[in-house]
Amino acid sequence: MQFQVPQFIDIEDKIMGPLTLRQFLYLAAAGAFSFISFFALQTVLWGALTVIMGLIAATFAFIKYNGQPMVKVVAAFTKFLWFPKFYLWRYTAPSAALPTLHALPKQNQEAPVSNNPLKMLMLKLTTSKQAIPNREKALPPNIVAANH
Repeated sequence: MQFQVPQFIDIEDKIMGPLTLRQFLYLAAAGAFSFISFFALQTVLWGALTVIMGLIAATFAFIKYNGQPMVKVVAAFTKFLWFPKFYLWRYTAPSAALPTLHALPKQNQEAPVSNNPLKMLMLKLTTSKQAIPNREKALPPNIVAANH
């Protein structure tokens, strides 16, 4: 049995020619603002406000930032600016009920981990604070003479 799986579900439908409904509404709102302000304002002021509102409407309608519509970006920016940012770090002193490093029982360090001499040597190399005697072997005489 085959089912049709919808594709391109994140793309809005083109309703008003090449524009989506959202784009058309942004541009129509700017046009309506321009129409109303034409009768209420002087020509120079009307022209300036029409250009500004047209740019804002075009920005909201067509520009995406990081794949997000400009409305979401402006809303997130406004929320970031408007709401207070309060960061609090509360220091909590260590409780006396928790065991300290000195209160832990010491482990027996002399007990062999295994009978394998390589494992014992590796354990001594990684955990001891004292040098292991005769760890390095002397170079053969022919190599020493070649280096001088």
